Parts: sequence; C-alpha cells; structure tokens
Amino acid sequence: MAIKYNRAKLTDDFLIQLFTSILKPRMIEEKMLLLLRQGKISKWFSGIGQEAISVGAVMAMNSDDYLLPMHRNLGMFTVREVPLDRLFAQFQGKAGGFTKGRDRSFHFGSIEHHIVGMISHLGSQMGVADGVALGDLLTKNKKVTLVVTGDGGSSQGEFHEAINVAAVWNLPMIFLIENNGYGLSTPSKEQFKFKSFVDKAKGYGISAVQVDGNNVIDVYNTVREITEKIRKKPQPILLECMTFRMRGHEEASGTKYIPQELFTEWAKKDPVENFEKYLIKEKVLNKKSLEGIRKKIAKEIEDGLKIAFAEKAVFANSQTEYDDLFQKHEFSVTEPASDKVSELRLVDAVKEGLYQSLEKYDNLIVLGQDIAEYGGVFKVTEGFLEKFGADRIRNTPLCESAIVGATLGLSINGYKSVMEMQFADFVTCGFNQIINNLAKVHWRWKQNADVVIRMPTGAGVNAGPFHSQSNEAWFFHTPGLKVVYPAFPYDAKGLLAASIEDPNPVMFFEHKALYRSIRGDVPNDYYTLPIGKASLVREGSDVSIITYGSGVHWALEELVQSPDISADLIDLRTLMPFDREAIVASVKKTGRVIILHEDTLIGGIGGELASFIYEECFEFLDAPVMRSASLDTPVPFTDTLESNFLPQGRFKEQLRGLLNY
Repeated sequence: MAIKYNRAKLTDDFLIQLFTSILKPRMIEEKMLLLLRQGKISKWFSGIGQEAISVGAVMAMNSDDYLLPMHRNLGMFTVREVPLDRLFAQFQGKAGGFTKGRDRSFHFGSIEHHIVGMISHLGSQMGVADGVALGDLLTKNKKVTLVVTGDGGSSQGEFHEAINVAAVWNLPMIFLIENNGYGLSTPSKEQFKFKSFVDKAKGYGISAVQVDGNNVIDVYNTVREITEKIRKKPQPILLECMTFRMRGHEEASGTKYIPQELFTEWAKKDPVENFEKYLIKEKVLNKKSLEGIRKKIAKEIEDGLKIAFAEKAVFANSQTEYDDLFQKHEFSVTEPASDKVSELRLVDAVKEGLYQSLEKYDNLIVLGQDIAEYGGVFKVTEGFLEKFGADRIRNTPLCESAIVGATLGLSINGYKSVMEMQFADFVTCGFNQIINNLAKVHWRWKQNADVVIRMPTGAGVNAGPFHSQSNEAWFFHTPGLKVVYPAFPYDAKGLLAASIEDPNPVMFFEHKALYRSIRGDVPNDYYTLPIGKASLVREGSDVSIITYGSGVHWALEELVQSPDISADLIDLRTLMPFDREAIVASVKKTGRVIILHEDTLIGGIGGELASFIYEECFEFLDAPVMRSASLDTPVPFTDTLESNFLPQGRFKEQLRGLLNY
C-alpha cells in the first residue's frame, strides 16, 4: 500500500467519521467539475489529491479555533459544516452565498464557522492570521489559529513578515504549508533553494514539523499534538504537508507543464482511495457501509444543489452596493463633559485624542514601529507604555504589510486598533493590505475592519522625497476607506476620537509641519466631531477657497494679508466622504472657486472636486474652477527647491487671477 497508516487508539467510529469527512469534499469536487463543464459555475480550483490536509487538520482542532484556508481547502469548510446550499450558491455567484455574488470560490469568510476568507494575493492572509492569534493571546483563551499557504506563496514578502511577527510575539498559531511542488506552473526548484520548510523555520527561531500530507491519520495526529503544545505554551509552529496537486492550478490552466510520470507516482498515494482500502482491510468499512456513506453524501450534495439552483440570479441594486461598503454606524456627537480647555499644539491634540480613546475602549490596541519606550518618532505615544502596558502599546517589527494585516485580524477577533504608519510615505509597503483587505472586506463578506491608520504626512520640513509625500489621493480613490485630514488641534482630537469610534477603516492624515507650529484651544474632556462635515473657517462673498491640511493655513495667511478679498474658506477636514452640501452652498453663493492642496496637481483630489462642482453648480459659476497644487514631481529636499515645489506662492497669483477673471 502506498500510504502506511497507524490508527493507534483511534476508534472505529472516529475512523468512519474521518473517512466520511475526507470523502465528502472529493465527491463535491467531482460534482463541481461536472458543473464547470456544463457552464453552471465559472471557475474551479481543485483540491483533489490534497483532501487529507484540510480534513485531518481541522478535525484535530477545536470548532472555535480560527481557520484561514486557501483555494484547495474545501474540506475545511465541510468539516466545519458550512451549509452546502450556501457553498453552492457562493460558487454560482448567487445572493444566498457569502459574498452576494461579489466574489467567487473561497474568497469569503464566515465568523459563525470561525473561517476567515482569503484574497487572491495569497500571503496577505498570513498577516491577518497574526492579528487573529494576537487577539487570542491577549484574551488568554488558549485558542489556536491555523493559516494555510502554498509553497508558491512562500516566495512573497508577506510570508516572511507574518512568520517573523508571530515568532517575535509568540503567537499561538500554525503556519500550514501545502507543499505540492508547484506555484501554478513554476516548480519549487524555481521558487526557493532550500530542501525543506523545516530548514527555513530555523531562521525564524520557531519549531517546524514535516508530515505526509496525503496520510489523513498522520495529519490529524500531528496537528492534534501541535495544538496541544501551543495551548500550553503560546508559540507559532510551521507545519509542512507534502502532497501533490492532481489537477491544474485551476481547471483552465491544465497540467501539460507538469511531467506526467508525477501523476502516475502520486496517484498511488491518493488520500481517499488509500484510506478507503485501509479501512476495508481493517474491517472498519465494508461494501454495504461504504455504499451507505456515499449515498448519504450524494443526497446532501443534491439537496444543496437543488436549493442553490432554485435561487434566482442576483438582482443588481446600486444603492445596496454602496450601502454595503461600510458597517452601519449610528454616530452621535459626544460633547465635552465640561467647559475646560487647554491650548494645545496639533501633535498634543492627537496625543490626547488617542490617550482618551485608550481609556474609553479597553479593547483598543495601538501598533507601530518604535511607539512603546521611544514614544514614536513624533512622540505621540510618549508615556503611553507606562499607563497602558506593552500588550496595548505594541512595538512592531519593521514590516508594514503584516501589521496592517494584523489590524484586520484583531478586528475579526473583537478588537479595535490604531496603527501608526511611521511616515505616510511608508504606506506603500502595506498598500495591498489596505486596498485589497481593509477596504473590501465588509463589502465582500460583511466583516468590518475596525482600524485607524495614522499617517504623518506632508512637506515643508525639508525631509526629501521619501518622507514628504502627500498620498491621500491614493486612498480617496479606493472605495471602502474613509479619509480624514484635520488642520487644527480642535479638529484633530475630535476627529481622531470619532475615527476610532467608527467600526470602519479610516486613513487619518496628520501634517508633520503643523504638528508643533499650530496651536489652538482644545476641550480637556473626550469629545467627537462628525466625519464627513467640512468647517467654514471664514465667510465671504467673492470666492470659495476649498482646501484642507496645510492649505487651510496658507489660505488664511493670504486672506489676512489681503483684507480686500472676501472669501468663503472651507476646510474639508474629511476627504472621503467629502461634504458635498457645504461645497455646493458656497459655490452657489460666490460663483468663483479655487481648490488648493499640497498634493501634486495631476491625479490630486482637486480634479475630482472640480468635476463635482462643474456637474452640480455649472450655471452658478462666473469663472472656471481653478486648481492650485504642488508641482508634478517628487518632493525635493533643499529648502529653495521645496518652496518652489509647494503651491503657496503660485496660489496667491492664481487667486488674484480668478478674482479678476
């Protein structure tokens, strides 16, 4: 026999349960492949030949341990008893599925079943798993998180980041690697140089185990042993499951790129056929009992398909699409409890808003590089460690992607989180997690991301091209994110508190040059301000100046120096959603508009606001809408070059030109 089994003390009843569990995904797959050929589902990633990994692993875990599966882990869903009619509706893009037809196959999660859905970017879910496991570690509930990736996915940087974070933090989790020899068509020898992932684990300082991934008993026993070890002493363990993919990466890709002798060799190790033969030999199963199991599974499949096929096609409703972007949040303004105020710098207001939010929410975790003992590069979290402890004020390794992913994992496990992006420029290293996970997760499968990412941003401090960018437009363009950008201490504190209160992802921009140059009266008590409402800083009749951040102060300076100009000065405060009503009301009154921002001109937010104004207010305009912005170059370092880059000087001329049009 190709696979040698050792049942040890496993009972007949359990072995039958194990066999039924491994047979069910095989029979479902055989049906799905038929439906694929009939055009009743659009795509399929086959796990045939790899079922023992999913089934053995999940049956060895507790039902409330979180799983983060991949394309080929159908058995994880079936062992967790996800209703087949909902699975089939998901595969057909029906509303009864988990994503309402918005995503396909296994790109979904179900908190009820403690399953977190994957995205196509493979390694990104490993960072999310870190956050789930961190939540368990903080709660001390002795749970274990299992995350799956493939040998191909191990080439991604997020693989390294996630394992490194888990190792440093001693997170209770299993990194399960399905080593089937190929990443789509690229063989392992072209993916990595080492012979075994067990060797790779040594570099992270963690334990690792290799197991025959086609032997369901060995997988079960190994995972059971590992989870018991982790529950006693939280730690990450890498589990390498050796297996083979008996069909293509997905059905359309075929298998011509794989030597056919490998299929002959691995067919002898079929996990379902071998286990069936073993149980017959052991007299645990016979022809009659086998037939009964198959009939029962077949009926369950047909019953599920009947329900899924009967469901009508998804009805498109644009308002529903918009409504599902964010978790509903009944916001009400919190007023300060007293009239006491203090004059604060903007950086101090941010600090106070974060500090009081930590006092208000005991499930709020703050993460970032150098934020604990050091207090962050801008000292926003200075002194927080002594008050709130290292569990809540958490220094992170230098790996933005894994940490952004971890914030989503924390949210899944019931925590709020604030991540300090040391400089807004560094967000590119975590871009995938923000754009494809945080922004889309609620719209995809109703899981919110209760996350605020603080973004120290902007130029004017002679920091050069890697520490001065204004990149808010990247996120303004991304559905599913809220973008907040205060210009005054009062707004910074109230809007940060509101952003943390909001259960949806918020990109919170803080201008570095304003941190210690701008002061204002700020209530001593906790309070919130509404996200999505602009502030009318000055009121006038000749022109509407629409701006945010540093632009507000540039405009104020010009208006103080030019008392002859009567202007509405609108500080947007929130860029997404922006205050449409405030803009329209002002433009209708003045008839002239200039949009000022520090970001570069092309692709900046000003272009979108100008289009909105033309569409909504064209008949009220007395002049073209003007945009004043920085040069379309990177941000230079030297003071004279930086001053030329920024729009402050050009804005004065453009404003006068607009008034004289």
